[in-house]
Order: sequence, then structure tokens, then C-alpha cells
Amino acid sequence: MQALKGFQKKFLKGLAHGLKPVVFIGQKGLTGNLMGSIDDALNTHELIKVKFIEFKEKQQKASMTGDIEAQAGCRLVGMVGHIATFYRQHPDPEKRRIKLPQR
Repeated sequence: MQALKGFQKKFLKGLAHGLKPVVFIGQKGLTGNLMGSIDDALNTHELIKVKFIEFKEKQQKASMTGDIEAQAGCRLVGMVGHIATFYRQHPDPEKRRIKLPQR
């Protein structure tokens, strides 16, 4: 997936504002089951929020968001506090819910 441009991130942040986290990362960290949940949520919603419950250090969260991006093939839209927002476009054009602005 291509990197998101600034105006695209801004658009996605606006869409994500009212969303609640759908995946929670606890003390076990990134497990296979958790990555499966993230993948399923991205296939269903395209835009999701992930909440870090146990990992409060900024470095830990940055490392984990990088791992999620690499493994799930998604892009980090933004991080506010302990909640990260991710986006991945649905592979089927007919099932896409979000149309990114292209300017």
C-alpha cells in the first residue's frame, strides 16, 4: 500500500473521530490471534482504531504500530494518546466503503 499524503490522513482522521476502538492490545502484545483480529477488522471496516492497554511507553507503541503496518499491510493514520488509527483499502473495489481524495 502506498504512503498516505497529508490531506488523505486529515480526511481519514475526520472519519475516524466518532469510531470506538475495535482491537485492544494487552499484556501479551502482538500475537498471531491479535494480528488475525486486526486483519479481519481491516477487511470489514477499512478504518479501525487500536487501543494500547498495557503499553504506555511511546517507543513501545511506535515499535508496535510499525509491526502492525508491516504485517497487516495497512497504514498508520494517526496516534492520539494510547489509540492508533489504521487504514487499509479493501482489495475488492465493489466493497470499498471509503473513497480517498486524490486532489
